[in-house]
Amino acid sequence: MNYKFLGMTALTATLIGTDGSAQKITYPKTNQVEHIDEYHGTKVSDPYHWLEDDRSQETAAWVKAENEVTFGYLDKIPFKGKIFTDLEKAYNYPKYSAPSKKGDYFYFYKNDGLQNQAVLYRQKGLNGTPETVLDPNKLSADGTTRLTVFELSKDGNHAVLGFSKGGSDWQEYQVMDMKTLKMLSDKVEWVKVSGAAWQGDGFYYSSYPKPEGSALAAKNENHQVFYHKIGTAQSADKLIFEDPANGQRFHTVSTTEDEQFAALYVSDRGKGKDGNGLWVMKKGETKFTPIKEEITDFSYNIIENIDGGFLVETNENAPNGKVMVYESKSKSWKTFLPEKPEPLQGAGTAGGKVFASYSKDVTSRVYVYDLKGKLENEVQLPGLGTVGGFGGEKEDTFVFYTYTSFNYPPTIFRYDIASHKSSVFREPEVSFKPEDYETKQVFYPSKDGTKIPAFITYKKGLKLDGMNPTILYGYGGFNISLTPAFSPTRIPFLNQGGIFVQANLRGGSEYGEKWHEQGMKLKKQNVFDDFIAAAEFLIKEKYTSAERLAIQGGSNGGLLVGAVMNQRPELFKVAFPAVGVMDMLRFHKFTIGWNWIADYGSSDNPEEFKMLYGYSPLHNIKSGVNYPATMVTTADHDDRVVPAHSFKYAAELQAKAGQSSTNPLLIRIDTNSGHGASNTKKALETQADIYAFMFYNMGLTWK
Repeated sequence: MNYKFLGMTALTATLIGTDGSAQKITYPKTNQVEHIDEYHGTKVSDPYHWLEDDRSQETAAWVKAENEVTFGYLDKIPFKGKIFTDLEKAYNYPKYSAPSKKGDYFYFYKNDGLQNQAVLYRQKGLNGTPETVLDPNKLSADGTTRLTVFELSKDGNHAVLGFSKGGSDWQEYQVMDMKTLKMLSDKVEWVKVSGAAWQGDGFYYSSYPKPEGSALAAKNENHQVFYHKIGTAQSADKLIFEDPANGQRFHTVSTTEDEQFAALYVSDRGKGKDGNGLWVMKKGETKFTPIKEEITDFSYNIIENIDGGFLVETNENAPNGKVMVYESKSKSWKTFLPEKPEPLQGAGTAGGKVFASYSKDVTSRVYVYDLKGKLENEVQLPGLGTVGGFGGEKEDTFVFYTYTSFNYPPTIFRYDIASHKSSVFREPEVSFKPEDYETKQVFYPSKDGTKIPAFITYKKGLKLDGMNPTILYGYGGFNISLTPAFSPTRIPFLNQGGIFVQANLRGGSEYGEKWHEQGMKLKKQNVFDDFIAAAEFLIKEKYTSAERLAIQGGSNGGLLVGAVMNQRPELFKVAFPAVGVMDMLRFHKFTIGWNWIADYGSSDNPEEFKMLYGYSPLHNIKSGVNYPATMVTTADHDDRVVPAHSFKYAAELQAKAGQSSTNPLLIRIDTNSGHGASNTKKALETQADIYAFMFYNMGLTWK
């Protein structure tokens, strides 16, 4: 490994504004320091390696300089303020979560409209008067402390509350006395990748040892499970499980509804395994007993304990998922819900029934079964969209679920278990008519002929003449499905003649594990081909043109945007890579990045290194290319995909293409925010800047 000062970039680019006038952007001076890593005989230069140090004065100065350029550019866009006003107006209506019942109380979240954080309430009975349990807006001056966990004990007398500051994934757990709504002295720190699982007078949680070095960038290893008893100090917490010999594993615990069993889930994605091991421990015992000790690519999730065994959701020899019964005494398995042609999205119990949600062409279907696995009925949903909920306890007679689609704001329904009937419990009062907009699903061919689904949403009556400003959004990874969902901040864009397209790329879970596998590791290029094919389809069908097409994606989707704009820069006018994984050779060196090896592979493997190096956004930027107008977005408290990814990528983009590009190449770095916006105001500000940057660089104005 060699270090040598190479100089610095200080580039001035001439850009053409929407009014035809020439503008100049002078990008910040960025030091280039020789840093060479060798991978399997290949030497790779990393001149901006120094930007990985998030605590250095040099990095802080660079961030400040880049933000001055970016916000200076954005502030000159004359209609940016109008966009923010329109977004506030569209977003400003009460938003509720579905209630959950515990004892005499129903608990729910509500945001009055523009509150930075939703407030937690409870009320006795469905018609009771709501009282505030906790208002997170009062926890920090800028409203960036979030309530991440609220888990009630079985008797409802206590609750674990988890808090995140400034958008960080690190959490602090506290305990509330639910009779007085007062916080106890309990405090648990350095919690990450964890829930709170009650058993008796305490709860299980997972945490890491306090990190050495940067709390926001240091690699996290040795995930430990503890049991915390109410009223004691964290130092007295009992260590339940750890495996320091396999430091890059996740260990998480859940408990059954009756608290008789604790389930331990062990994953080893750092070694490329996509599934998990499963262990159980009966209340009063001190050791976990394995159900599935070997960690493979199969996943196992306990739904509930039932008749001397467990209902387990798994994809073992069933790529679309199934539900099995594990008999504890005989250690045998039998089928409860067999695999179907449609992928199983999730299953749970309530009111003595099993609710199973399936996906058919990326839209939800929900079925109700008895505890023997017999189908009773399908839940009749309002249309083709996305549904979530149906959780509850054994004695419940009704449950709640939330339904949404692109032009259907989230609406809460009450489902009566005995009559099989749904009724609207609470619908949002929005300031627009959902019927003024339409969504259609299309299927287009990718490079290899695979049919890829996409949803296209726009205002009714829109002329499809190839001139419409269009956002193409994608993700394509980690077995995550992009389902139809409503966004109030999308409405002002649609009202400007915009089109929003959500492509369901391979790598997700839209069609089960086989769809996921087609976008993993050595097959990752399929994901990029799917996205490029979506752009070509939209242009061919005259929804838009290359001059009016913007691409957007976050996290793994940020990687997607970075990769395709390298491969096909002429196909897009604007690009928004958000909090992206841009350095595919070093992602596993930070926080929990090793967890992504199961999807991406690793530069430590010779074959996978060659593939990663071939598409890594950071390593495939070319000099002299006219890249799309690009605004990279990240935040200083993103400790999931550390901002160094975006820092190094933006520096390289400006250095290699800053003078040749007729488009701006900027990075917007939010403060006191994380992998997502840490409050409502920051989310609206970011979205306003995105729309302003997009329209301005397309030569459009916001009417």
